[in-house]
Amino acid sequence: MSADPRGYWFRSDLFSAEPGEDEETNPGRNGRQVARWLAVKLRERGYVVESVVPEDWGWCFGCRRGPDRFLVACGNVDFDPRNVAPELPAPTVITWHCFPTAASPIWRRLLRRHEVALALKRFDGELRAILGAEAGIVLTEEP
Repeated sequence: MSADPRGYWFRSDLFSAEPGEDEETNPGRNGRQVARWLAVKLRERGYVVESVVPEDWGWCFGCRRGPDRFLVACGNVDFDPRNVAPELPAPTVITWHCFPTAASPIWRRLLRRHEVALALKRFDGELRAILGAEAGIVLTEEP
C-alpha cells in the first residue's frame, strides 16, 4: 500500500472504544487510545507533541519538529452506537482511521509551500512506518 493523502485505515486489538469516550466527541466517535499511542510513538522519534484533544469527529493532537508543525487526526469508521448498547464493539471489528495534515503558520504554508509539502510527505512516511512496524496493526483499504 502506498502513502495515501487521505490517511490510513487499520484494525487492531491494541485499541478499543472506551466507555463514555464519545461524551467528549459525538455519539460513536472514538479514537482516544489510538491518538495517545501515536503521540507516544512520535515523541520517541523526536517530535514535540501536544496534548490529545477531542473534536466532533474523534481525537487529534499537534506535533512539531523544527519549523514544521502537523496535526494528526484519529477516529473510527462509523458504527451505530444504538446497535452495540450496552457493550461497545470488540476491538477487532473497529476500523480505525488516522491522517496527518500540515499545520505550519499560514505565512509558511503560502511562502514556503514546497518545503511544507516535502515536510508533510516525510511526516506521512514516519506515520506509515510507525503503523507498519506494529505487529498488532493490520493496515486495510478504505472501507
